[in-house]
Amino acid sequence: MLKNSACNAVIQIENVYVASTMSSDDNNPVLIGGDQSFFSQSTESRFVMHSFTSSALDKDSTSNEAPCETVDKIIKKLNSDMAEMIFRFISGEEVMRTNDIANILSYLCWKDIMRARVSKKWREAAKQSIVPPTIFHIDSVRSYNAMRVMSTALPNMEQLSISNLGHENMYSIGKDPDEEMAQLTANYTTHDINIICSFRKLRVMRMCNALLNGSFPVLFNFQLLEKLSIQFCNYLTFDLDMLKGLPSLRELDCSGNPRLTGDLSSLRVLKGTLESVIIRCRDICGNLMDLADFPHMEELDLRCSSVTGDIRDIHEHDFPALESLALPRTVHGGTYYLCQCISELPSLMHTIHLLLQRIPTLFERDRLPRAFGWSLSKQSPDWYARDCRNGSPTPPFRLQLIQAGSRRGWSWCTFYGDHLCEINWLDPEPSRESSDYETYVEDLQRIEQHISFYRGFHEPPTEMEYRRLCDGLKQRQRD
Repeated sequence: MLKNSACNAVIQIENVYVASTMSSDDNNPVLIGGDQSFFSQSTESRFVMHSFTSSALDKDSTSNEAPCETVDKIIKKLNSDMAEMIFRFISGEEVMRTNDIANILSYLCWKDIMRARVSKKWREAAKQSIVPPTIFHIDSVRSYNAMRVMSTALPNMEQLSISNLGHENMYSIGKDPDEEMAQLTANYTTHDINIICSFRKLRVMRMCNALLNGSFPVLFNFQLLEKLSIQFCNYLTFDLDMLKGLPSLRELDCSGNPRLTGDLSSLRVLKGTLESVIIRCRDICGNLMDLADFPHMEELDLRCSSVTGDIRDIHEHDFPALESLALPRTVHGGTYYLCQCISELPSLMHTIHLLLQRIPTLFERDRLPRAFGWSLSKQSPDWYARDCRNGSPTPPFRLQLIQAGSRRGWSWCTFYGDHLCEINWLDPEPSRESSDYETYVEDLQRIEQHISFYRGFHEPPTEMEYRRLCDGLKQRQRD
């Protein structure tokens, strides 16, 4: 009943939105941090109620819902005490306390909270309010200045995105900067990045193409931070060991950062929280199995790193929550792995098969047919050069995973997959009575069309056998 009354009051309140009567956001002193106290107590109530009906649908919002629908959603979130408090406030029965105002502001976007700072009480309430999960982008001097104001006016901001500030502007120089870059940017206007330490309740922080030169320990000291993304920050110097200052971290995405260093074992301090790790930086080392006992790890992508290991070391109880896996070529069985000998492939393929049986969606589907780009290394004693006479096929030094119906196997193949060796099956043939048998036969017939030149070979022929096959082709062409 109270919720319905509050909702009706919201809709019936006079459509007065005093903050919007000011000029554009560019000149709005409230939005950019002005402390003008031009609201009366009665106007405060009209601001709050209209904020529910209109400002909840901020111009940056992607919602297409009508205001009343948004009101309904907000009202449904309210507990009985909050609904009663709003109803008494808008009916004039009592004056709202600072913490009550802070609770109401927590339903608004950050722009409307900044506009609502119209008196000392409301400014204090804004400082206490928890900003809804909307990200604030710092991608210009203007947005940086807004962030600087918000660091004191709205310190409970939970999400920040840090990018370049624009022409001849950069963040302040950190410790041990790149000297050449420092000289190139000597005349740039600098802006203090340390100010973000004011946002002690940050939960999401993204940095992309931000001109940060040097080391900034302040970026890695947020007790509540859950998601950290650092991408293409070419001059930011940091180490995985610095992540110990982020004890609540669940998701880590570091890609294209040439100055990121460290050992994978440094992440063990986050064993109890990490769910997703994406590190695509060449100077990250360590062993894949350093993370095998992480109970919540769902996604692990280490492509382009220098992490080592062997997928054959992954056993049934390792990575218990894993759903997605991508490994670098430095891991035995990683993406674009170069096999050192032909004889190691059966055990590698068997491991892949066991992993897929356990987690069918573990690997990117488009990489499976080409067996993750595996091939025989030129440094392998089993490798030899192609016979270029008479258009002979290349030696079958690449790998394919074969899927015929529900049956999985693998084979060696030529570079473009146009000539295959015989299939090495990993599953038994389906029963003739099974519903899948017809599909299996059709797929198998299509695949076997490419098994001709290397028919009878389940692995690449020796160099002598290959030359004999090429000579036979030459003879058939003459005949």
